[in-house]
Amino acid sequence: MSAPPFRRVLVANRGEIAIRVCRGLRECGVESVAVFSDADRDAAHRHAADHAVAIGGRSAAESYLDIARLLDAAASAGCDAVHPGYGFLSENAAFARAVEAAGLTFIGPTGDTMEQVGGKRAARRIAVAAGVPVVPGFDGDLPDDAAWLAKAEEIGFPLLVKASAGGGGKGMRLVERAADFLDALHAGKREAKSAFGDDRMLLERRVLPARHVEIQILGDLHGDVLSFHERECSVQRRHQKVLEEAPSPIVDPELRARMGEAAVRLAKAVGYRNAGTVEFLLDEDRRFYFLEVNTRLQVEHPVTECVTGLDLVHLQLAVAAGARLRDLLPDGVPPPRGHAIEARIYAEVPEQGFLPAAGRLTRVLEAEGPGIRVDSGVRGGAEITVHYDPMLAKLIVHAPDRRTACRRLDEALRDSVYLGIPTNVDFLRRVVRDARFVAGDLRTDMLDLDPDLCAPRAPAIPDSAYVAAILAAVLGAGGEAPAGAAGTGEATVGAGSTALWSRLAGFRVAAVGGAR
Repeated sequence: MSAPPFRRVLVANRGEIAIRVCRGLRECGVESVAVFSDADRDAAHRHAADHAVAIGGRSAAESYLDIARLLDAAASAGCDAVHPGYGFLSENAAFARAVEAAGLTFIGPTGDTMEQVGGKRAARRIAVAAGVPVVPGFDGDLPDDAAWLAKAEEIGFPLLVKASAGGGGKGMRLVERAADFLDALHAGKREAKSAFGDDRMLLERRVLPARHVEIQILGDLHGDVLSFHERECSVQRRHQKVLEEAPSPIVDPELRARMGEAAVRLAKAVGYRNAGTVEFLLDEDRRFYFLEVNTRLQVEHPVTECVTGLDLVHLQLAVAAGARLRDLLPDGVPPPRGHAIEARIYAEVPEQGFLPAAGRLTRVLEAEGPGIRVDSGVRGGAEITVHYDPMLAKLIVHAPDRRTACRRLDEALRDSVYLGIPTNVDFLRRVVRDARFVAGDLRTDMLDLDPDLCAPRAPAIPDSAYVAAILAAVLGAGGEAPAGAAGTGEATVGAGSTALWSRLAGFRVAAVGGAR
């Protein structure tokens, strides 16, 4: 781009995606404006932007989900565009329309497009009309429970009851047998109504075993849409992605072309513009079925950037300003180069059902080195609150081949330190080192089939624990134990700690007190 497409852009988000968008804006010569709630007064994203505007509140509802406050912030900062990131209002048609009505450019699809494909029912019908294969199921309305049960029996069990609106697995239930169907339907309706204000449901036959493979798309304002190839997101827990990679270890050039063409065909049917993702299930015979469209930049977009060498945020800005894809990419999207894997690092306790954690991060050490990228949303001293999603960072590796990428990700996770609150780093290492993952033998229920990956059995006591016990006994014999050695929960043996060692004048390996 010869000139910046915009002068100043409001980033209507927080955390790592806000920081990542601010970086992309700066690289394009565009000023960034962050917004921050009362709970985020010292958050990292506030300091990553060129300007920052306080929007008050602590909960998401009174801050990052408040359209009026966001528009006021954009006006006060003199912005000419808004980037929504992902989550919060990124797929909210009313927000997209409000931004445009305020005379600003919304860096994403239109509100009309969001409404067309944002609901799973409507998107499914558009896919059918565009000739894109869908999972056998039902997306209509029925008068009563008896009719719903009859339709479910016609489709066959096991099946999924799914909320038409929203995502993230809310309102979704797996039903193995007819006797459980109505309870699952009613529970799904209640959850969908509470989460999305919409209790419309659809039924889909469960495809199992299956892989989750999605196509990154980008459309311009002139009707052109390109596929940026696939990502595999089969490692999931509770329908939430854990690891994402590109390319898929099972997709060959012929299947890549067919899936890309199907995604582009669907996108053109609704006049799609800017970034989005068309998601598919891939069965064991490599037949693909449409799932849904995510009308935003995805959490896992960095793996696509790594293997294509293209910056999706830069391209988002350019097409939002009116650039043609054929001018930006005259030779099209290059084929995938090497292999990239992304791990989502969360403040949570996998061994306790992935319970979210909160508290202060006392220290953060992020992995560094060739082929390593960290999209981080935190720094040492950050307070992780209960108000927002507990994602801390995304760790992305890129390598010449998949096996090397797996090894590099394991090593990078080993070097990732988040002290002060529990994280899922050890869990991620277990998955990355699992023989099935390394072999690329993936399926959407792989974590369900091996609960030990999430909550492993108690390990044998490591040698380091015996060493610590011996040292504690030695010190205890000589008088008062060092501060933090007992009863405080503070580690006193290990990297960066000198409390125990400083008490052992003349200590030698295999000897104490200078004895030789």
